[in-house]
Amino acid sequence: MSEESFDAERLEELLRPVVDRHGGDPLQLVQILRETQDVVGYLPTAVLTAIATALRLPRAQVEGVAGFYSFFHLTPPGRYRVLFSDNITDRMLGSGELLDRLCNKLWIERGKVSEDGLLSVDRTSCTGMCDQGPALLVNGQPLTHLSGERIDRISELIRAQVPLADWPAEYFRVDDNIRRRDSLLATEWPAGEALRAALARGAEAMLAEMKLSNLRGRGGAGFTTAVKWESARRAPCHGEEGLRYVVCNADEGEPGTFKDRVLLSSYADLVFDGMSVAGFSIGASKGLLYLRGEYAYLLPALREKLERRRRSGLLGRALCGQVAFDFEIDIHLGAGAYVCGEETALLESLEGRRGIPRIRPPFPVTAGYRGQPTVVNNVETLCKAALIAIRGGAWFAGLGTKQSTGSKLLSISGDVERPGIYEYPFGVSVEQVLQDCGAGNAQAVQVSGPSGVCLATHEFSRRIAFEDVPTAGAFMVFGTHRDMFEVARNFAHFFKHESCGFCTPCRVGTSLVANCMDKIAKGLGTQYEINQIFKIHRLLHAASHCGLGQAACNPLFDTLQKFRPAYERRLCSLDFEPAFDLDQALAAARQMTGRNDPGAHFGLAARLPGVAS
Repeated sequence: MSEESFDAERLEELLRPVVDRHGGDPLQLVQILRETQDVVGYLPTAVLTAIATALRLPRAQVEGVAGFYSFFHLTPPGRYRVLFSDNITDRMLGSGELLDRLCNKLWIERGKVSEDGLLSVDRTSCTGMCDQGPALLVNGQPLTHLSGERIDRISELIRAQVPLADWPAEYFRVDDNIRRRDSLLATEWPAGEALRAALARGAEAMLAEMKLSNLRGRGGAGFTTAVKWESARRAPCHGEEGLRYVVCNADEGEPGTFKDRVLLSSYADLVFDGMSVAGFSIGASKGLLYLRGEYAYLLPALREKLERRRRSGLLGRALCGQVAFDFEIDIHLGAGAYVCGEETALLESLEGRRGIPRIRPPFPVTAGYRGQPTVVNNVETLCKAALIAIRGGAWFAGLGTKQSTGSKLLSISGDVERPGIYEYPFGVSVEQVLQDCGAGNAQAVQVSGPSGVCLATHEFSRRIAFEDVPTAGAFMVFGTHRDMFEVARNFAHFFKHESCGFCTPCRVGTSLVANCMDKIAKGLGTQYEINQIFKIHRLLHAASHCGLGQAACNPLFDTLQKFRPAYERRLCSLDFEPAFDLDQALAAARQMTGRNDPGAHFGLAARLPGVAS
């Protein structure tokens, strides 16, 4: 649809049902933008202006939000929007070569829209399909297990303009790949069982069970769940109609992590039970599930699951016959921003703004969503809470270790025979995990994604636990044939791409680090670049506004410490001399002009007899 086709009457017709569906609430701006884009195809200036008018928001604010999220398009992206996963494990499986193959087949340049407006091809950070890559998204739908043959067939389908609904169904197959089950994944409780158990106990008794369990958040930080719940329960609401909220953080953007995808696909009722148990325990009447944009394909099934729960009396008013307990759950779909995995950035996005982390305090438990007491928990955490409601805190505390009770889901990918989801009691050794998944020649394991820790072979006896190696769930394995410099370089570019740009240290620092890594990769680096990386690491850790910047140099710091030869063999000099090679700087100009004579070299002509300077 062209910009010229948007007259006032047509815009009103397009926007009215979307705005009305969200009650004209400006805090629903992200959802209104997303649904409008689904109708129009992109977000042209006329549409942004109309949305600003309808919501009574400044025009600049609407465009600022639209420009923040990578899945919003201010210009037409093509009828087929193809995004290859750029995660390091997908690259190891050949995603870069497959991207080039598709571009060559369709005569298109990466990052641009074809001249006929049919398609665009580009990269995205991670699709959450690391266990079945290489993968891509086409118009938001995931395609897995890519191969040269599939890419050729996809190019034919696009050229013939075949609708996605008519593409081979096996291309869109997404498997759970559950390889090891323990206390959570072996569970087959009926929908509502955890909620009924919590209601039978009572809110205070349920909080007591949570304390006894010593459950800690499974999103990576490991904060004690009972403390968070109790703080939100005791915190006063604000305003005459103040409400408490439960937010499920399903913005699983850390490369190498895909456990939440499996839980939402096959254990959604347990997730919703956990949200309901949390709502009952803290006195909340509303739950919000923030689903990452890459998992948009799960949205219809999740909404159907919620509707089934409403029909069964497990959502809405007077849950399970309890007149005093009303609880509803809505789903908010993200639009492509890794930083929204941080809980306050997620709350900003829920409130229709750019996902920039808030300054704390105040903390969400006292002033969260809409300024009200809010509990933000990870998908896995809420599933564990549901189990505790059913089986009790003492049972849960008997699993794992004293400081890390219960079990942990690991998303295992990389150089392994059996990638997928593995569940272990806390305290399992890295070595045991490697044996189970078939990683016979591992030289390194990146635990908890790029922001986590890189373990070398001498550290494989360490254990997965908060007191030793904490993790949000990612477990990427790299064999001895892998170049750890390229692994770290991929992570450096990931953080550069995903920085929200709010604070200068992160915005500039991540770019400088990526530039240093690129310079080393080209064979132009010296010890100076190595020193700069360490210097920027210290600066980012101390001065960044949020955890993204603080963790951005972690993989470089670890690999420099443990795999330094991977860097040094690329350096043009292990020593640093503060000088500028002007002749080398002119190399690109010589190549463009096709000259390589003495006169095209700085200083060389003057040194040759008979050649004028």
